[in-house]
Amino acid sequence: MPVPDHLTKERRSLHMSRIKRADTKPELIVRRLLHRLGYRFRLQWKAAPGRPDVAFPRRRKVIFVHGCFWHQHPGCKLAHIPNTRRDFWEAKFDRNRARDARDLQRCIDEGWSPLVIWECEVKDEAALGNRLSDFLGPAKT
Repeated sequence: MPVPDHLTKERRSLHMSRIKRADTKPELIVRRLLHRLGYRFRLQWKAAPGRPDVAFPRRRKVIFVHGCFWHQHPGCKLAHIPNTRRDFWEAKFDRNRARDARDLQRCIDEGWSPLVIWECEVKDEAALGNRLSDFLGPAKT
């Protein structure tokens, strides 16, 4: 979630320290939907390339749930760059995008199929469910 530019340095620091690496709201929405659709998966599985948010080892498929702000979703209104310390943020986002590209390429190179779900895409649950089903194929019952 973007940080408003009018916060004091102390308030911004407190806000940023509370941002989680895993179990974010978009990630939880994706996981709940996957479970409702009948899929079973591994979370933050270290054995898969790039330590994806959700992994399906038997299917050799992984899902990365990206926050639009942190991963700078192209064309998304949530992907703004803060006005303060602009050089820091641009460098940070460049590193994030480079890591994301490296992780996706590593997945492909190692025979995994990756899917990226953006934070703004989780709002349309029907479309997301169709996209997940298309990507994963039939759920095993």
